Amino acid sequence: MLSRRRFTLTSAALTAAMFSLPACTRPSERLTEDLSSEMGLTESGLPIVTEELTLTFGGAKSPLAPEYETMQLVQTWEEDSGISITWNNEPDEVWGEKKNLLLASGELPDALFNTGLTDAEVAKYGANGTLIALEDLIAENAPTLSGILERRPDIRAAITASDGHIYTLPSVEEMGLVEFPSMMFLNTDWLARYGLAMPTTVEEYHQVLLAFQAEGPAGVLPLSFIGAGAICDLIAALGGQPDVPDHRIVQDGTVVFTADKDGFRDAIAQLHTWYTEGLIDQEAFAQDYVKFIAKGTAEPQILGSFCFWEVPEVVGPEQADQYAIVPIFPGPDGVRRACVVSNQEINRGAFAISRTNEYAAATVRWADMLFDPVMSAQANWGPIGVTQQENAEGLLEQIPVGEGETEQERRVKVSPGGPKIITAEDFETVVLPEPRAAARQAQIAEHYAPHRANEKFPPVMLSVEELDQVSTIEADVQTFVSEKVATWIVKGGIEAEWDGYVSQLRTMGLPDLLGVWQGAYDRFTAAG
Repeated sequence: MLSRRRFTLTSAALTAAMFSLPACTRPSERLTEDLSSEMGLTESGLPIVTEELTLTFGGAKSPLAPEYETMQLVQTWEEDSGISITWNNEPDEVWGEKKNLLLASGELPDALFNTGLTDAEVAKYGANGTLIALEDLIAENAPTLSGILERRPDIRAAITASDGHIYTLPSVEEMGLVEFPSMMFLNTDWLARYGLAMPTTVEEYHQVLLAFQAEGPAGVLPLSFIGAGAICDLIAALGGQPDVPDHRIVQDGTVVFTADKDGFRDAIAQLHTWYTEGLIDQEAFAQDYVKFIAKGTAEPQILGSFCFWEVPEVVGPEQADQYAIVPIFPGPDGVRRACVVSNQEINRGAFAISRTNEYAAATVRWADMLFDPVMSAQANWGPIGVTQQENAEGLLEQIPVGEGETEQERRVKVSPGGPKIITAEDFETVVLPEPRAAARQAQIAEHYAPHRANEKFPPVMLSVEELDQVSTIEADVQTFVSEKVATWIVKGGIEAEWDGYVSQLRTMGLPDLLGVWQGAYDRFTAAG
């Protein structure tokens, strides 16, 4: 068997490799000739090769996931393709550190699976040739992916760097869930107990929180959340303008920064009043997930209202039916605004090939195997017969989980992720959403989608030059805004400091940042 060594680095090897790295390499250049044909690369279908071939993959995985080679689906991939994989996937936080060493040293696996690459890393290591350009390989060796990209130019645009090359393959799951990541929930048991109705305006909601504060149990928290990014819809209702966690939205084709607008100022000032009234959790801007969940599961219940992805995760499944979604409130002008966050359903960075890979064509064929929609569904949720089954209509559906296990806990044990595409159409013809996902889709359709307030910023890749220009500005601006918002809600003072704050944002380079964002947005929309 032709085998590839595992990649491990000593400090000496790392230093030597760093100094031996070529200074300049064209993006599409590889250090080795493609030898796929010598391994009996087939013209199409499976197996991919007729000779024994082993490749080395590295990347991230869930801390709860077993070793990939033990997964049934991974073993199926090996049997079907004729290609063995030596897996070096590590838990996310471990891989984050190892990835940086590998990229800097040139001591690379053949491919990265669940790469964990940032856009800046893709741009940098694509430009210097560490990651090879894939567009020609896709055209020649990936018929399934090529067909999808032909039908979906927006997916092609999302994975294409500003230099025109494709360096990573995508992971796509189009269920319409991630645009509204934080919903507001209210304790309906308390509403009934105190003779209150579900509020329909922000002022009615304010009065409900005051009632919870006055009548609730010891330690009551009328409203809790994790950071101001979780209460964007409330800010929109108070200020009459949309807001999102990074304060970057698109309206009528124009990229807009929301945190220097008068409506934003008015909302933050009102939230300070609520804070002084004892309605907002004093730890809302500093608490982590663990502390937040501990409050949700406390006995007796102390949460009157909270903002999060879903209810059961916060208060536990036993108490979940005691909370209901709060409707989107109209703003001062009577318009309801559900803020659309720029979380993407088209994600790049699922798979990349390094320049040391001697079998790039076979590797791309292997990845293309995963873009078949049935296989993509299994990579995402687990294999047929284990977590999924075919229903009477021929669609894959989830097999109910056993007692004492959640869908998510089971999923990470059997589904490796990686490159995949499950489009909105596939959810009608191939696979049904998980029950919890279907429930959230219904919630969004009823409460949020009818009141979309903005367009989201698309999954555009900035160039190395653009990243150099704005990365420091963006980090400084986001930190500055986050600190000021938390301070203003807790201590007040936004009215007196507002003009100086807006001026400081300009001095920090906000106009330049907006200019780069607008240029990137225009480039993306023209390509897609």
